[in-house]
Amino acid sequence: MNHFFKKERKNKSKQIRQKYKNSSKFKSFGLSNIFVSLQSRKTKKFKSKYFIMKRVHNFNAGPCVLPKEAINASIEALKDFSGTGMSVIEVSHRSKEWQAVMDETEALWKELLEIPDGYKVLFLGGGASTQFLMVPMNFLEKKAAYLETGVWAKKAIKEAKGLGEIEVVASSAETTFNYVPKGYTIPKDADYFHITTNNTIYGTELREDMDSPIPLIADMSSDIMSRPVDVSKYALIYGGAQKNVGPAGVTFVIVKESMLGKVSRYIPTMLKYQTHVDESSMFNTPPVFSIFVMKETLKWIKSLGGLKEIEKMNIKKADLLYNEIDRNSMFVGTAEKDSRSRMNICFVMKSEYKDKEDAFMSFAKERGMVGIKGHRSVGGFRASLYNACPIESVQALVDCMQEFEKLNK
Repeated sequence: MNHFFKKERKNKSKQIRQKYKNSSKFKSFGLSNIFVSLQSRKTKKFKSKYFIMKRVHNFNAGPCVLPKEAINASIEALKDFSGTGMSVIEVSHRSKEWQAVMDETEALWKELLEIPDGYKVLFLGGGASTQFLMVPMNFLEKKAAYLETGVWAKKAIKEAKGLGEIEVVASSAETTFNYVPKGYTIPKDADYFHITTNNTIYGTELREDMDSPIPLIADMSSDIMSRPVDVSKYALIYGGAQKNVGPAGVTFVIVKESMLGKVSRYIPTMLKYQTHVDESSMFNTPPVFSIFVMKETLKWIKSLGGLKEIEKMNIKKADLLYNEIDRNSMFVGTAEKDSRSRMNICFVMKSEYKDKEDAFMSFAKERGMVGIKGHRSVGGFRASLYNACPIESVQALVDCMQEFEKLNK
């Protein structure tokens, strides 16, 4: 009887796959894989339910698309972590099994970014927004310099102003942050210079590891691990993980240890970098599940050949979409071309087609596009092409734009 049920489930699963294999509806979503699961109840009469999980084209700005390999490994760890008989969210963070995860995750960061000696990688809570305060609290003695390139830079400036003098060396606020300023002077009497390398809302990016006459600090929340970085040029790099390196819940910090302990103010224990350096990110319970998914995501990056290969992929994806935006008679990019982000591509309808924005949004949604609505301060559309976003999804969006143009011209 058990053999009968197994054979019947196998036959039903095959039938479902064959039925939907050539479905035009699923082809329009670009769904080459349809996952079918069978649930059977061993009753007197065979009963079954079929569930089809569709994979959409995920362009969310964060949290965002993650590698399926990382997701699958994390699902298994939720069920049984490292053969412990416990879930990864149940195991003690003081166990040898968890310590192995922390060690491997830090080692992957150091390997992929080629982090030199003298730097410590930390995994903290609180998001990048907490770093807006921690940075000046640990580094600002008299004056700090900031580059204002968007909302997140503005928030960082606001927090720093509560602790000392802040000099905004340049800003692109006058044009709604559609470019990254150039030609400014970094004041040599400042304690540090803070930059935001990628701006998710406005679609601009600073991809050069600049030479700074003073310690350089960078918020790399949305472009870390998208390209090689010369870490030696930075005193500190930080960011939320929920773009290229994992889910929300863990914040990465790469800090040059020789830069610590130079301010005279009292720093609360949890806001002091030295606390977390001394305790290897486990002064308090770390965000274990988020770190585990981060580890699996970094392993995926390594499996693809590291950051040089990742950068090639990201350039190819960004070029594909930008070329269509520039070609298409209905759309226009919002960022200046020499400041365009590879991670977050922002575009709007040309003025004569402005009334068709809602129609295109619905059109794209029907074809499986998710997360392309632009931020309210910019409007239009935004496609986030983080590392795990496949080029097939980018091509599907391009096809969608071309089809919409043909139907509306």
